[in-house]
Amino acid sequence: MSQRAQDVIQKASNNVMWDVMKDVWCETTNPNGYVNVGVAENSLMHGTLLEHLNRTLELPAKYLTYNDGGGGSVRLRRAMAAFINRHFSPVMPVTADHLVVTNGVSPAIEHVAWSFCDPGEGILLGRPFYGTFIPDLSLRFGASVVQVAFDDCDPFSLEAVDKYEQALLRFQTDTGRRVKALMLCHPHNPLGRCYPRHVLIGLMRLCQKYQMNFISDEIYALSVWENTVDQAPAPVAFESALSIDLTDIIDPGLVHVLWGLSKDFGANGLRMGVIISQFNEDVHVALGGISLYSYTSGTADHLASLLLEDVEFTERYIARNQEKLSTTYAYATRRLKELGIEYAPGCNAAFFLWVNLGKRYVELHPEEAGSVVGEKVMQRLLQKRVFLASGTLFGSEKDGWFRIVFTHPVEFLDLAFGRIAAALE
Repeated sequence: MSQRAQDVIQKASNNVMWDVMKDVWCETTNPNGYVNVGVAENSLMHGTLLEHLNRTLELPAKYLTYNDGGGGSVRLRRAMAAFINRHFSPVMPVTADHLVVTNGVSPAIEHVAWSFCDPGEGILLGRPFYGTFIPDLSLRFGASVVQVAFDDCDPFSLEAVDKYEQALLRFQTDTGRRVKALMLCHPHNPLGRCYPRHVLIGLMRLCQKYQMNFISDEIYALSVWENTVDQAPAPVAFESALSIDLTDIIDPGLVHVLWGLSKDFGANGLRMGVIISQFNEDVHVALGGISLYSYTSGTADHLASLLLEDVEFTERYIARNQEKLSTTYAYATRRLKELGIEYAPGCNAAFFLWVNLGKRYVELHPEEAGSVVGEKVMQRLLQKRVFLASGTLFGSEKDGWFRIVFTHPVEFLDLAFGRIAAALE
């Protein structure tokens, strides 16, 4: 085996997620399986989406061919562009030529890392982060992820921009290599918050100063909702990087946005992502040369086109999804309070609660005070057959934090919370 393959074998052996997904709980067929509230899937609207898609469909013959190439059919890119123009409020209207379609946003993340970084060059990433950003950015193409710590600074504040610059300078001094990009998850995974416009502009100015690419992963852009529970910190409305006039801020060719159907339409399995780069033709030429390796299937291309072309349905779907997200978040936070579990407040986007299980564990087991308990809690959770995302893998700066995905029916959440409580006790 090659050294890179051996490295993957070693890293894959530490990832329990795939074992969990092969052994998920089902009340009738697998009651001893894992209750999975660790993977970012939204099942709240599955019935609505399936009813819409499970019609009598006629697949045109061209979808059995290579069609218009690896970057997505012209039809799909036009439908996506129109959809993005309706919902992202771009300063300059998006056209089909601005888009490169990929089979999911993970390949899109790989593509931008490949496009901008030679092996060993850096990409800034604030903590905590979506855990799979690390392999997406580094595993195959060798970019170095430069993790940015914030200490007690709010990562959504202007002060945080200085933390990014400090991490950049430290990396470049220590390694002699450049930082070529800043990766942002906006809305944020796992913190469930949106970056204010002035902070986005501050980060763009930093990128201009050091000639870095600004990459905004906006996969949760439309999964925003009203927080009726907690208002501190005050929830911030989502504003896309596309909606910012870049004049006198940053070279527009350095700005790129990612989006996909996995989260906003609860369709992880459809495998449909897109890179939006409006002012950098070289990106499109380069990605055209490797688009074979992220080709979406003709069936997915056709289904996604049908979905995005249906303006009435998508408008209704998004509104209803946002209502359900708000309601389910309120329910999940109430259950956490009943269990005495601290969570990070002020969310209004995405599917997550960032929870301090370590603190509750120590309260129940005072003899553990002062020790590192995150891994102990993780093992207890797995013993009780419930899966959460570990803060350790998400770059948490503090021990004992975990990510809970709340986008499940209430009955499923009750089962999960019951097992979490049993694990802590």
